[in-house]
Amino acid sequence: MAIEVTNYQCPSCTGPLHFSSESGKLGCDYCGESYDVVTIEQLYADKDELAANAAKEPDWKFVTDEWAEEEAAHMRAYTCPSCGAEIICDDTTAATSCPYCNNPTVIPGQFAGTIRPDFVIPFKMDKETAKSALKEHYKGKKFLSKSFSSDNKLEDIRGIYVPFWLFNGVSEGKIRYRGTKKNSHIERNEKVTVTEHYNVVREGSVAFDKVPVDGSTKMSDAHMDAIEPYDYDNLVSFSSAYLPGYLADKFDMDADVCMERANERIRTSTENVFASSISGYDNLTIESSNIEIEPGEVKYALMPVWILNTKWRGKEFLFAMNGQTGKLIGDLPVDWGKFTAWFVGISLPLMLLLGIIMF
Repeated sequence: MAIEVTNYQCPSCTGPLHFSSESGKLGCDYCGESYDVVTIEQLYADKDELAANAAKEPDWKFVTDEWAEEEAAHMRAYTCPSCGAEIICDDTTAATSCPYCNNPTVIPGQFAGTIRPDFVIPFKMDKETAKSALKEHYKGKKFLSKSFSSDNKLEDIRGIYVPFWLFNGVSEGKIRYRGTKKNSHIERNEKVTVTEHYNVVREGSVAFDKVPVDGSTKMSDAHMDAIEPYDYDNLVSFSSAYLPGYLADKFDMDADVCMERANERIRTSTENVFASSISGYDNLTIESSNIEIEPGEVKYALMPVWILNTKWRGKEFLFAMNGQTGKLIGDLPVDWGKFTAWFVGISLPLMLLLGIIMF
């Protein structure tokens, strides 16, 4: 069953509109006109409503062995309004591009009802910026093979709006620490060290606003955590007009599933806040910790992420860049030859020095 979709077209020449991260507007590649998001939203309000509430077509049953029932359950078909091609995508895709005419396409039905995002942070970094950031990421890596930097091929680069749950809440905590102070002095030609032990207690509450947890199983949690933080000053009310030119996924893990990660992040942050208020000790360890969380509102937002896939010597490497701030992280291979040479260069002088001291 085909799903109705929306292409944002230029009111002047009907060419496809793309959201520009540089201007913050929807621009036309053909006539050069640009429009505010609000203006296009008003022009397409009726069309979006019709697309979201389009009448269902009859379901035809086909006898086939090509797709398993579970596979088919996670696939959707949509019809491109520009060229009429019917495209297959998975059930979490909300914005994409037609592979035939390359026009950006929004699938408004994916955001209907309760799954419609509350907020979005528009892209600020474009594709060329992401490519340049990847090259800069290679520089200064002591144990990275030179051939990786020169021969590593960029296989794919995608700008994706990743679904995030934003958790608000307040933590109430009481943590007891064991603190130690060490003092040394010389007594009768011997060094004497005195260790003093202290009980340290911190108790209080910490308010948390918009703790992010990504709601997509497709995205690496480690990568999504590493490219934080986002600047929430640029958080705006969701509009599908920000999506043309980028991919967008809806969540496939609901807030209840992501709540455990949010609680873990809040507890860890609470411990860090309490510990940062303590100073003057040589060592500080937690003896007991009791942190309870009073949950608040949960909001649904789309965050901009550039995903870059590269290939080197038959292996694939994944990089992610924050589409708002430009922070980039990723996995790099270790040149063990360089590492061994470095280790030998460091260890041999130390062994010689130790031998001289001992003998």
